[in-house]
Amino acid sequence: MFNKVLIANRGDVALRIHRACREMGIKTVAVHSTADADAMHVRLADESVCIGPPPARDSYLNIPAILSAAAVTHADAIHPGVGFLSENAAFAEIVEAHGITFIGPSPSHIQSMGDKITAKRTMIELGIPCVPGSKGPVEGLDAARAEAAHIGYPVLIKAAAGGGGRGMKVAEGPENLDEAYTMARRESAAAFGNDSVYMERYLGRPRHIEIQIAADSHGNVIHLGERDCSIQRRHQKVIEEAPSPALTQAEREAIGKRAVEAIQKMGYRSLGTLEFLYENGEFFFIEMNTRLQVEHPITEAITGVDLVRMQIEIAAGRPLGMEQKDVTFTGHAIECRITAEDPRTFQPRPGRIDDYHQPGGLGVRVDSALYAGYSVPPHYDSLVAKLIVHGRNREECLMRTERALGEYVIGGIPTTIPLHAELMRAPVFRSGDYHIRWLESDYLKS
Repeated sequence: MFNKVLIANRGDVALRIHRACREMGIKTVAVHSTADADAMHVRLADESVCIGPPPARDSYLNIPAILSAAAVTHADAIHPGVGFLSENAAFAEIVEAHGITFIGPSPSHIQSMGDKITAKRTMIELGIPCVPGSKGPVEGLDAARAEAAHIGYPVLIKAAAGGGGRGMKVAEGPENLDEAYTMARRESAAAFGNDSVYMERYLGRPRHIEIQIAADSHGNVIHLGERDCSIQRRHQKVIEEAPSPALTQAEREAIGKRAVEAIQKMGYRSLGTLEFLYENGEFFFIEMNTRLQVEHPITEAITGVDLVRMQIEIAAGRPLGMEQKDVTFTGHAIECRITAEDPRTFQPRPGRIDDYHQPGGLGVRVDSALYAGYSVPPHYDSLVAKLIVHGRNREECLMRTERALGEYVIGGIPTTIPLHAELMRAPVFRSGDYHIRWLESDYLKS
């Protein structure tokens, strides 16, 4: 097992990784920008190293600075967390070349799954159904018009590199294809330095279902059920729950089995998540995330498995220690992503926390690095807390989540807590009969 892990991230995920390491007897190194000098994970880590000024490109994306921090602290492994360099194949390769273990999959798998076109092609070869679309990048307006006519309108134009809704546009018909295609390429180039785009069928009312898998270096692969991530705004997840209220037991077993078989054929190692659109009983693969997911706590809640510990143990060469038959699912879990944003306009509102009280009680967990007196910096993602609630069934979980949101106090800045409280009472959400466009197209416009 590792002696010391450098955590190449910030916020609640850095704190989550630190806690897992501490429970495993592993020392931690926190790297931070000057804006995060007072961050909670920096305070709690065994050692800390400042790696640059506030802009992420000069700190959390600064590979030489991170490697230097690992060298001077004698860290034998680096955990990339989520975002930043977590799915950067070049970073993983450089880390390994310096004799340090990258806590994640191989650089080749990060590379192949990071390009959505390659990922889609790979999954088709492995027998995983995909949304009908182009076989590769669509180059030029003439090719775009021909491809859209072949697929059938409406079509979705997507960046081949990256995600998070950037470089993604819908063309309802031929009359707006040219504009949507041009804008998608422009956004993709600005966000990812790559203007390559592809096309696929635009599904009307799908759910966003993802399957959590874990694979070790000994050929063992398991899945830990699904998460429903359909409550979204601008392609960003707002609320996740597990299990999905939309799937039958037969459906979840079937898609879980297919995911495991595909990962085994890939020879993949580490945690990973296969994401699907689900509509009318069909699953369509959209992408694979080769890292820890923000919403991993709801899987932990219903399985009792510590995913971060498992991820670290896999990287250290240990076997999973469990088979598929050992994975059990208990109750229901919901995660609310709480952001430092105006709950109506969604404009970021960073600032100083002058009062802080997090909820508690049976089945309530908060993953957050906030504390009274802390100043949320304006330089990074606005996610400041994750409220994770578990109950014996979905109804109990809904009631408990509503209660916990009512107790949660983050004073000094606006947050989306009021929106989450509203959603817990919304009839459509309570019924479970929602889709990925419901929040943005129906609820927020009502």
